[in-house]
Amino acid sequence: MSKQYEWFKIAESLEALTFNIQHLAEVQVNGKHVCIALHQNNVFACAAKCPHASGKMSEGYIDALGNIVCPLHRYKFALSTGRNVSGEGYFLKNYAVEVRPNGVFIGFEKNSMFNWLK
Repeated sequence: MSKQYEWFKIAESLEALTFNIQHLAEVQVNGKHVCIALHQNNVFACAAKCPHASGKMSEGYIDALGNIVCPLHRYKFALSTGRNVSGEGYFLKNYAVEVRPNGVFIGFEKNSMFNWLK
């Protein structure tokens, strides 16, 4: 069964998003704070806070392997999956992103167990 998403527009274009020097940004969409990452011309979206100690992911950085790194304790997560790659066993929620001709959209899973998290 394929995942179904509810899509929300976050910007008119990729250029309209304001990324910091680390190519990270934080947006609020449908009551949720989301971190947006730009790496090698690909756009990713994940939870705004690290699952370990709530560090703001948009204040971290993207390492050479394309992992997002928490600014507090340097825990690393794969941008594409949210999988913790530095060995601590945490998971960073990630979201679907689509860049379309009419804007940039984030998809939240319908009927997901994470829907109650805001």
